[in-house]
Amino acid sequence: MQVCCDLEVDVNGEEVFMVDKKTLAPFSKRFGGLFGNSMDNSGNLKVVFHDFPGGAVGFELIARFCYNNGRTQITPASVVLLNCAAQFMEMESDGHRPSLLNQTKKSLDGLSFWSWSELLVALKECQDLLLSPSKPSLILDKVLDCVVGRLVSPIVASPYTSSSENSSFQCSCDTRSSYSTRNNSSQVSWWFEDLLFLNIDLIDKVIKLMICQHFDHVTITKFLFCYQRSRFVTATPTEKCRIMEVIINLLSLLDRNSLSCKHLFDMFRVASSLESISKHCKSVLDTLIGSQLDQATIDFLLVPPPRKKHYMYDMNLVLRLVNAFQNELNCCSSLVRLRKVASLLDSYLLEVSADSYLTPSKFAALVLLLPDSARESHDRLFQAIDIYLQVHGGICEAEKMRICSALNYAKLSTDALRHLARNSKFPSRIAIQGFINQQSKLENLFEGQKHIDTFSGSISIEESIKENENSDQVLVYAKRVNVPGKAEQLEVQLPGMQFRVTELDKFSGTIHTQIGNIPRTRLSSLGNNARFLPKLCS
Repeated sequence: MQVCCDLEVDVNGEEVFMVDKKTLAPFSKRFGGLFGNSMDNSGNLKVVFHDFPGGAVGFELIARFCYNNGRTQITPASVVLLNCAAQFMEMESDGHRPSLLNQTKKSLDGLSFWSWSELLVALKECQDLLLSPSKPSLILDKVLDCVVGRLVSPIVASPYTSSSENSSFQCSCDTRSSYSTRNNSSQVSWWFEDLLFLNIDLIDKVIKLMICQHFDHVTITKFLFCYQRSRFVTATPTEKCRIMEVIINLLSLLDRNSLSCKHLFDMFRVASSLESISKHCKSVLDTLIGSQLDQATIDFLLVPPPRKKHYMYDMNLVLRLVNAFQNELNCCSSLVRLRKVASLLDSYLLEVSADSYLTPSKFAALVLLLPDSARESHDRLFQAIDIYLQVHGGICEAEKMRICSALNYAKLSTDALRHLARNSKFPSRIAIQGFINQQSKLENLFEGQKHIDTFSGSISIEESIKENENSDQVLVYAKRVNVPGKAEQLEVQLPGMQFRVTELDKFSGTIHTQIGNIPRTRLSSLGNNARFLPKLCS
């Protein structure tokens, strides 16, 4: 390149060029405005650029264009840089000389015919030139639209069979890892590793474009998790927070059914280790996990507590997730999903109930978290409460009553009610209520016994009279218990009631034995009256 000494150009402090101002000025309005009337002066001038696109390389390409009288080779590797430099130098057409800006725009019009590798080269140039996705940029928008359009198109498959010969662009990922992934992955994920070089701001824009063009949300989810794992290998703590916040916000834009509960919990563990992540993002992540809580297993919930907390596990997390689940729950198939979460919560309660640091108020919040309709049976809930009261024997009566208020006695089995009536750790009123409900179930059992006596004749009249007397004695005792205002007397009578429970157990065993001795032919002859049998077998 011919060098004249009338203009000294300092480009970003990287390099100083000596050029002829008369050669450059006709092609650049910026140079023309700088020189003005001093164009004919023979003295040397100096121009300093602090933010020239592409630095010394970009200025050299501009100079070559001017010295070649408006001619230069434009390739996918150089078009972005030339376009940005031309805009910076205001190299628009005046109708008399070639315009570098117009030439680059014309080259960009053929983006749809570029190969996949050429598009990646151009996209990498956009990133290297620090084109901000938050600011309008025609060339960046064009390249991104073409890249996303290529991915969204249903007829586009992995291009590596035809364009792998182009070595002008090399992904930062390890070559062997890239080869293995591309050969083993499905057709929908062939592009994952190709976009891992993008910074998080460009990823934000790419994913939002995909969502606008109705790209498959499951594939987007998988890519975001892949991107997070890949970038975290070399990212600084500050970069990790930024990456995590953007990914969480992007996931919140996707269909909830496309999210993986396991991956969300993995992200939660990573996010919990980042001290600077915003509370808003943590709240969004809680909502995302809560929406998929019916897919979780007990292992997912056993998360260590925050620092300076002595609990076995992070119980505040479970409270937040279950509340988020109920807020996100829709009417369609809600009962099925709700019961799955109830079963999960019961398993969790059995795990944490023996925690000596678990306060009564926290445990009460956990057992009262779901509505009564969420559980078909309260046996496991009763077991968790039983364990808690055994471990925490010093809590007051009021706290015990609040915890036990979560129990629905009608949903407790006979065995659970029997255990409740005998359990001294439960409040007396709760034990009495358990006894009354157990007795009510035994009444039904007695009624069934009377029907069987009528049809089978397997029980003698004397035994029936004796058993009915026992039944009547228990029923009279139950009526006495149900009298209002007798709470204090009930507590005194509780030992006697527990003795009655033992007698009823023996009687119930006798009935079940006799039922087993009845021939099948006799039972089948009962006809429609056999509908009471399930009660006897329960």
